[in-house]
Amino acid sequence: MTEAPIPGLIGKLAVPTIISMLITSFYNMADTFFVGRLGTSATAAVGVAFPVMAVIQALGFFCGHGSGNSISRKLGAQKNDEAGELAATGFFSGLFLGVLVLVLGLLFLTPLSRILGSTDTILPYTREYLRIILVGAPWMTAQFVLNNQIRFQGNAFYAMIGVGIGAVLNILLDPILIFGFGMGISGAALATVISQLISFFLLLAGVRFSGCIPIRLKNLRWNRERFREIAGGGLPSLFRQGLGSVAAMTLNIAANPYGDAAIAAMSVVSRIFMFAISALIGFGQGFQPVCGFNYGAKKYGRVREAFWFCVKVSTVFLLALAILGFLLSGHLIGIFRDDPEVIGIGTVAVRFQCATLLLNGWIVMNNMMTQTMGKTFYASLLASARQGLFFIPILWILPRIFGLAGIQSAQAAADVFAFLLSVFLYRKVSAELKKEEQTI
Repeated sequence: MTEAPIPGLIGKLAVPTIISMLITSFYNMADTFFVGRLGTSATAAVGVAFPVMAVIQALGFFCGHGSGNSISRKLGAQKNDEAGELAATGFFSGLFLGVLVLVLGLLFLTPLSRILGSTDTILPYTREYLRIILVGAPWMTAQFVLNNQIRFQGNAFYAMIGVGIGAVLNILLDPILIFGFGMGISGAALATVISQLISFFLLLAGVRFSGCIPIRLKNLRWNRERFREIAGGGLPSLFRQGLGSVAAMTLNIAANPYGDAAIAAMSVVSRIFMFAISALIGFGQGFQPVCGFNYGAKKYGRVREAFWFCVKVSTVFLLALAILGFLLSGHLIGIFRDDPEVIGIGTVAVRFQCATLLLNGWIVMNNMMTQTMGKTFYASLLASARQGLFFIPILWILPRIFGLAGIQSAQAAADVFAFLLSVFLYRKVSAELKKEEQTI
């Protein structure tokens, strides 16, 4: 971690994490694809339910990134006992939060479905889908914790295998349960829950076989010090994923007056760009262990080198992706729902987001660097920016002025403001890093 050439090291770590993130985002994308064959209202219901999936992921990432960031720094500083306590505390905390989501979600299922943006025609599908997804919340949350802890210890390949097998199973089960057994949208939810359970057990076994810090109940420390460390590294992820959930809910509500087609279209657009951003985040997660180990070892020059390498590679990748997305926008929407109204609304939204897509390389890499370095305030602020601090207010303002076009362009406008904020924060973090370097 502290000696190998940066490009090869990040490439070795990033390929499995990119695949893992793409696979994670593919769960909801696969459901959207197959449920799209059931009708526009059913397609919209998967989008309406997505904020709950995002909350489950947010809690898993909070505990997983929070403990994983600290674990990588502890290992870099040769503090293995403390790393073991963080691993156990992060895992069992994630499991507990998943149970909490399960209980509260089932108790308030109908009002929750309404708050998420269900219309009268979408509501029955949302309830049917969410009821099953909530049952799987505990092991889904814990699975995200395990995935990230393994990855932060430099064993991204094992994390990829655990998540990948579950995703393949999900793709196989979706058509069997939805169409073969005639379960409809319930089949899509059951396929997701079963596949995530398999991933959970595989990742739990992967902790042992990959040589990672073992998770032992005796190492559990629910005390202020461990919670502070987990919160310090995990809050940015909680803000990023949690506000993504709020943003998705706000988007559904904003699209509600324009009918089921608008909700379905924006749901499909969100899934498409979630897939693209997931690849970017996966690349950034390949950078994080390198950043964490070298920052803990006080090798600040390697931290800078790794950061700029990732910014350059991600910007070129996103530019190519944006050009392809702009040209193929209508075809991308049509893959999920062959409805002229849905395609028309979605095409415009895709083109708006493609116009600012390349800015996200700079935004995400700054977020990953500040989070891994333990600069919680900067990282949380930047994690909140794209889909919270800017997107949600813009989503309330622009539609009042431009109508449906305001909804379609809201994310692009938020990306511009998030980019400007990240430039400002980078200058502050860079200055602080130079001061730390002078004290060595």
